[in-house]
Amino acid sequence: MSITVPISKRGSLTIPPALRRKLGIDKVPSPLVVLTERDGGLFIQFAAAVPVRDIPRSVIESWVREDQADASAFKKARRNSARRKAR
Repeated sequence: MSITVPISKRGSLTIPPALRRKLGIDKVPSPLVVLTERDGGLFIQFAAAVPVRDIPRSVIESWVREDQADASAFKKARRNSARRKAR
């Protein structure tokens, strides 16, 4: 299903009521979403707030390792880009 909705000047968008009801968003007191940029578009996925104390330490450590790997790859790509521009 695809729906076109306007985006305000502040970047807000409104999910139509019928879709909110269908997805059960209207039953959640303070719904959260995760926005992921993919192939020039946005992927919206519903999220749940979980206290950090309830997340196993091994999961948090794996997230940290993934973030560090992503940061290293980003820095390397920036250096390579800067070198290409300097040529």
